[in-house]
Formats: sequence, structure tokens, C-alpha cells
Amino acid sequence: MTAENAVLIPRRSEVASAFKQQGGLVAAVLPIHYPRALLLAFNILPMEVWGPPRVDVSLGSAHLQPYVCSVVRNALSFILGGGLDVADLIMVPHACDSLQGLGSILLDFLPPKQPVIPFYLPRGGSQQGEVFFAEELRFLYQRLEEIAGISPSNETIMKSIQWEEVADELLARLHKQRGRLQFKDHDFYRLIRTREYLPAEDFIDIAQSIFDADYEGQQEGIPIILSGIVPEPMGLLKTISEFGARVVADDLACCGRRLYPAGRSEDPFFRMAERILGGPPDWCRGSPIQDRLDHLHRMIDATDARGVIFYNVKFCEPELFDLPDLRQGLGDLGVPTVSIEVDISDPLSSQATTRIEAFFEMIR
Repeated sequence: MTAENAVLIPRRSEVASAFKQQGGLVAAVLPIHYPRALLLAFNILPMEVWGPPRVDVSLGSAHLQPYVCSVVRNALSFILGGGLDVADLIMVPHACDSLQGLGSILLDFLPPKQPVIPFYLPRGGSQQGEVFFAEELRFLYQRLEEIAGISPSNETIMKSIQWEEVADELLARLHKQRGRLQFKDHDFYRLIRTREYLPAEDFIDIAQSIFDADYEGQQEGIPIILSGIVPEPMGLLKTISEFGARVVADDLACCGRRLYPAGRSEDPFFRMAERILGGPPDWCRGSPIQDRLDHLHRMIDATDARGVIFYNVKFCEPELFDLPDLRQGLGDLGVPTVSIEVDISDPLSSQATTRIEAFFEMIR
């Protein structure tokens, strides 16, 4: 059973157009963590920008160092080429130095027609970090208030948070039960990545329809875990299937690292803060490498994965900083790994395909 047969997946452009026709605004949001619920409380639809892969990269390359990652380079190219003209604002979380640099470029040197909002994440999960984050969210509220011209109440924000919690609970359930849903990896990731641009209610309808239809069965193939930023180019997923393997869990920044737990606080700003800070370990929130290693080990134990593919965007320094220790730590536990480095604008190379095939032969 494929995703196309199970559910109609709407295109990003169609979703944005429909939302604006209903009187809403659209925010183009760069990676990785941000308060989706707060934007939707202002009737602003977040549309995430993970690159994208098919753009004229020369537009961004003219303003960036050659060693800046392709996610940032392609995003700037997309903006300069008019690809984000549908957006009413652009949000740039300061997840890493490259994204922080992009925010500065857009604010000071190449300002687009839309307002640009930088967004700061605390490093570490301490109580002080939660307090800082809640205050940062209140400041963001004021900026959105200026742009949208409305002032949603705490009750409105809390209702938006509750919708997001339901959507994230279903997202986590899809991740957990992927082996019984009979989706090929490529189709599965097309499905769950609709979370990057669909309103919570629409994602809930799609996810619930999958469970209601009872598309169950046992997946076959060598079980592996995928780690990295984003599964682009998506040809990787088809390659994995062609070699008789399957992804049973992931530590991808756009997917598995954003399985946020439900909040507890009755204050909507603290609740949004604790949800994001309570997510899986991630370098952009200052998580120790040991926490990431323990998290990967738990996923391996839970899924009986035979190995880990680190699928890294070229020049992504934070990922590269953690990579040697993660691979050594997993090696000490007897878990085979392979590292593949890609530019999201390029198709999966023959060399990368050969290395993946050799890896599967080793762990088969």
C-alpha cells in the first residue's frame, strides 16, 4: 500500500493558497524548532523551508561563503528568486551559525519585502532556559501582533496548543507503528512531512484516516535507523527500499527530533516552551552528545535496528561536530554505521549508492 493509494497528500502551494483565500497569513519558517501553535493562534500558517532542493543556487551563492550548507544557501536562493513571495513574513530560528548568518543577511543586507523575525532558542533544558524561552515567546507574540493586527487571548493560544498536541500524538503514533502500515519509506516520509505545512486539524484528519483504514501488515527488509537533518534528496529512501532495507526509526531534524511531548503548564507560553525543550536530544538546543547517543541506543533496542545511516548535509558543522563521537559510541556498542554526505540540490551520487549497498551487505 502506497501513500498515494491511502490518502491524497495536498501540495504546499495549494495549502498556502487556500489558507490565504480564507483570510489567513503565511509564514515561511526556516529550521528547526519554532512555536507552531503561536503562529496558528494568530491565523498564520507556518510553511517550513528545508532548502528546498530545486532552485537556482547561484542566487544565494553570490552572497554566501562556499562552505555554507545547502539548506541555508538554497533558502536564500529561493527567497531571492521569488519562491517565497506567497509568504507574509519570514521566521529564522537561530538553530546554528549558518542560520543566524542568514537572519543577519535578510535583516541588514538583502531585506525581502516581508518582515523578517529572528527567533532564539535556549541552549540546555534547565529551568532558567524554560523561563528565557517563555519570555522569547512573549516577545514573539508582540511582533506577530504588529504584523497580524490581532491579539489572541491566552485561551485562544491554549486551544491552538491543544490541537498541536493531538497532531503530535498522532505523528508519534505514525512513527511508532510505521512497520505495520505497509508504506514504502518514500511514501511514509511524504506523509509525515505534511506536518511541515498543514494546519493541525488537517494533519489530524489525514493521520486519523490512516489508522481508521487499518492499513496493517508486517514490513519486510533490513531494519535501519536514519539520522541527519532532512531526507533530501528523497531518492535515498527509494534506494534503501531497492536494496531490501527499511527505515524503522529516525533521528532526523525535520522528523524524529520534533516528536514533542504534551505540555503540563496552564500558562500557554510556558507550555509551548516546555514542549519544545522536552523533545528528543538535539545539538541546536545544546543537548550533550551522550544524550544523543543514549537516544539512538534506545531506538535501536526498541526496533532491533541492525545499523545507522548518518545522512548529513555537506558543511553542516553541528552535525559533523557530533558525528565522530556518535559513531564511536555506537561502534563500542557493536552497532555498525555509515556516513553519507550530500548537497540537497544534487541527486544521490553513484558513490553514495555504492556505499549504502556495501553497508547493507555488511549488516544483512
